[in-house]
Amino acid sequence: MPSFIRNPKDFFAGLLFLIISLGELYIAQDYSMGTARRMGPGYFPVVLGMILTAFALIMIFRALLGKRDVMDSFAFKPLILILGGSLLFAVMVRPIGMFPAIVVMVFLSALGSKASRPLPALLLGLGLAVGSVLAFVKGLGQPIPVLGSWFGDLNYILHLGP
Repeated sequence: MPSFIRNPKDFFAGLLFLIISLGELYIAQDYSMGTARRMGPGYFPVVLGMILTAFALIMIFRALLGKRDVMDSFAFKPLILILGGSLLFAVMVRPIGMFPAIVVMVFLSALGSKASRPLPALLLGLGLAVGSVLAFVKGLGQPIPVLGSWFGDLNYILHLGP
């Protein structure tokens, strides 16, 4: 680690934000901007990308000038469990449905913390899945299958939605 980086956590977080914001600005460059009064499809992503770029540069600048902080070892287990849970949700939401996919995602992501225990993580997943079904499927009428194709016609039998 170079000695001019005084706070590695803030430096790398700022670098990650900068990469994301520059990618967002690159993707949005082909969209029409419009004006503040009549916003085009590119207005919001460009403004958001510029704000994120500013925050990223501030974080990087502060990491170079702030008080010295030592970065602990990199935590691979939480990274794998949290990202893996999110990716698994994206892959599983169609075949098994929203309810079980949320339970699996929350359970795996919660296990990324050392303080997490399996039963509370499972209960949290069940609670969030019920709340999501009530909010998105029942409340907003979104066409999201509560139980996927693996469960056959159980969605329709239980009147859970599409």
